[in-house]
Amino acid sequence: MAETSKADGGRLTTHVLDTATGRPAKGLSIELFRIERQTRAHLKTVVTNDDGRCDAPLLAGADFRTGEYELVFAAGDYLRRQGTSLPEPAFLDIVPIRFGMAEARHYHVPLLISPYGYSTYRGS
Repeated sequence: MAETSKADGGRLTTHVLDTATGRPAKGLSIELFRIERQTRAHLKTVVTNDDGRCDAPLLAGADFRTGEYELVFAAGDYLRRQGTSLPEPAFLDIVPIRFGMAEARHYHVPLLISPYGYSTYRGS
């Protein structure tokens, strides 16, 4: 897998929307992993702000490298804190999204979450 590092090139961002309430998912924990030969290397853990976003890009500048990554969203913990009644075990608890970044560009990977469904896409 080709890999690049660009000090001024790419960045990775995310945000989370709670589609059951129509509001940003404030206080949702997200872990970022780099995948190398099926090994997960933990890079950081962040928590979404009042707007359901991270205060800074997850990767940017010299920290940005193309390759395979995984975002792991603690959706169940967030939903429980909102007072959502979830079965045990919850239908959705931990939501992993594995994706590749092939170019030093902006990659935005949002999560739309509810107790029984989620979706993602490459945003802008």
